[in-house]
Order: sequence, then C-alpha cells, then structure tokens
Amino acid sequence: MRALLFLVSVTFATADEIIVRDADSLRAALRDLKPATTLKIAPGDYPGGHHVSSIEKLTIEALDPKKPPHFKGGANAWHFSRCNHLTLRNIRLSGQTANGLNLDDGGDLANPVTGITIEHVEISDIGPKGNHDGIKCSGLDKLTIRECTITGWGGQGIDFVGCHQSMITGCRFTGKEGFTASAAVQLKGGTSDVMVEKCHFTNAGERPLNIGGSTGMPFFRPQGAKHEAARIIARDNIIEGSLCAAAFVGVDGAEFSGNTILFPTKWIFRILQETKEPGFVPCRDVLLKDNRIVFRRSQVQIEVNIGDGTAPETFRFENNRWFAEDRPESSKPRLPIEEKNGVHGVDPR
Repeated sequence: MRALLFLVSVTFATADEIIVRDADSLRAALRDLKPATTLKIAPGDYPGGHHVSSIEKLTIEALDPKKPPHFKGGANAWHFSRCNHLTLRNIRLSGQTANGLNLDDGGDLANPVTGITIEHVEISDIGPKGNHDGIKCSGLDKLTIRECTITGWGGQGIDFVGCHQSMITGCRFTGKEGFTASAAVQLKGGTSDVMVEKCHFTNAGERPLNIGGSTGMPFFRPQGAKHEAARIIARDNIIEGSLCAAAFVGVDGAEFSGNTILFPTKWIFRILQETKEPGFVPCRDVLLKDNRIVFRRSQVQIEVNIGDGTAPETFRFENNRWFAEDRPESSKPRLPIEEKNGVHGVDPR
C-alpha cells in the first residue's frame, strides 16, 4: 500500500520532466535526479534541507507559478554544489537558520560554476542573527538573479564571493526588525564584472550595497586577486533608509549611476579598506554620476565617510543632484574631490 501511494504522488510527465506533489516524492525524485531534468513542484508546504550536487542543466520550478511551493525551515532550504546551468524559479523559502539558498563551486576554486539563473524566488526570515544570507553564492560565473524578493535576513540578502560576469536585476530587499542585516547585496572575494540594476532597497541593512567587503585570502576566486571587487556597475536602483546608501570597500573600479537615494540616516557613501594584505589595491577608481540624492541635514553631517588606506582622490563625482530636505541651502556636499556639474538645493524628485 505504501508503494502504491508513492506511485500516485509522483507523475512522470515526460522522460525529462518530473512532477512531485509532496515531500516524500520530492526526496525520492532528488535521489534519482538526472542531468537536464525539469522538476515541477506542486503547491504546498515542504521542509527545507535539500542538497543537490553535480547535476547539470537542472530546472526546479513551481508546477503553478501563481501558487509557488513553500520551503520552510532547515539550515539551508536548498544547497546546490557544482550545478552548472541550473534554473530555479517561482518558489518560496522561509525560516532557514543558515542560508535560504546556498550555491557554490564545491570548493574547486579554479573552476567556477556557470550559467545559473534564479528568478521569481521569495525569501524571508533567514537567521535571524549572524552571518546568514538569503542567497549565498561562491565561485559562480554568468549568474543571473532576477525579480526576487528578500525580506529579513541576518547577514546579506545576496552575498557574492568570487563571482564574475553576473547580474542582479529587478530585486527587492526589505529589512525587518529583529534581523541583523549587514548588507542587502555584498560583492567581495575577487568578484568582478557584476551589474546590480533596477533593484529597490528599503532599510536593507547597514550597507544596502556593499561593493567589496572583507574576505579571508584562502576564499578568493581567483586565488591571488588583489581586490575585493572590480568593474562593478550599480545603476537605476532606489535605496531608502539605512546608515548609508552604498559602501565601496577594497574596490578596484566601479560605477554608481542613475540611482535614487532617499534619507540615509548617517552617511550617504562610505569609502573603506578592510582587506590590507600586501599588494592589495586601495579602494579606488569609482565614478558616481547622475544620481538623485535626498537627505536630511539633521541626520547626515558627513556625506562621505572615508577610512584609512583608501584612495578617495581617484573617485569622480559628476552630474549628481543633492537635496537636503530640511535645509535646502545646505545641500552642497563636502566631497573628497570637486564634483563636475553637481546640482544643489533643488528637489530632484
């Protein structure tokens, strides 16, 4: 009778498509998973704690995109190790104690995993305290994270360690009381050639955009990299609240353009150096242009917080519009270098 019930709950739609309708049949399908399989998961609640290793061209998605399956609890809801060309879409995750999603290269630092797409995934209540991420990514290239929503996390909403040629687009990050979020998006450990665009950050940690960071040297990808992050573009985002809008930390080249910043509570930007190994570049060569910045002088006395060991003279500010809502006459910022064509005291909204 038990075997009969199992057969009813698993539907093999085609040779490479499997439909599962409960937790037992999901575990069974994962045990026998083959490359190039599409796993469709019926609506309902499922436990977390799933691990998939070295399965390529795998797709995991909701059977009904309007009723996504909900994975509750566990350390990680899903851990994918060395799964090239994975697609994960239309699922919900909540209540994990480590990370919502964990995606990595299996520790093979010289051979990144490529071609992962994560889209329309909702993640909430991760941690709540400590370095616990909504989406943890280590050693991934050509990764796309699209139109995901992350609410309440302990460490980072999305954490890139040594990821390259990737994009985060159209995502929403919302901090939550009781969760110790340090950043919404963190790009570190040799990460390069990444774009963060069209995202919305609301009280999303101390550093909503942490472009760079602090990484132990054994975890850099590639090994021997002399920057935390390089060639990063953050454009057309909305950043509301938090201690600052963006921190540049051990960066070797970035662009921050076309963003809207609303009411940071202490600084607007930070220029920092947290990794100081021999030969490591100072934080440098960042272009900040065409941004709309609205703040309150009662909160922001220092616009740019500059730490030791950085090269703020290599930053460029162009065509930004600055508006101190409570004191428009005091809108002009004190910057580490003279801005080109800045506008002050006119509400950019």
